[in-house]
Amino acid sequence: MAKMKIKPLADRVLVRRLDDDSEQKVGGIIIPDTAKEKPQEAEVVAVGPGRLDDGNRVDPEVSKGDKVLIGKYSGTEVKVDGEDYLIMREDDILAIVA
Repeated sequence: MAKMKIKPLADRVLVRRLDDDSEQKVGGIIIPDTAKEKPQEAEVVAVGPGRLDDGNRVDPEVSKGDKVLIGKYSGTEVKVDGEDYLIMREDDILAIVA
């Protein structure tokens, strides 16, 4: 089976959350994955061509491979080839991690 490719449209960005390797414990109790906070750091996987402003294309500020900070509940979750991703507008990205 061929790998599916996703190309975001307009000012949308495809990101993959970066796993937080530290295991969360509260008072010696291991918190299940469903109750853990979602990581706010992500890697940009694909970027759309940019938004239109008065008929002119505005290039995105992020590019593939950038590490970014996103809101906890930003974007729409999608599953591609068994991996979880988020599609979001570039405006939902809070910062680029240097």
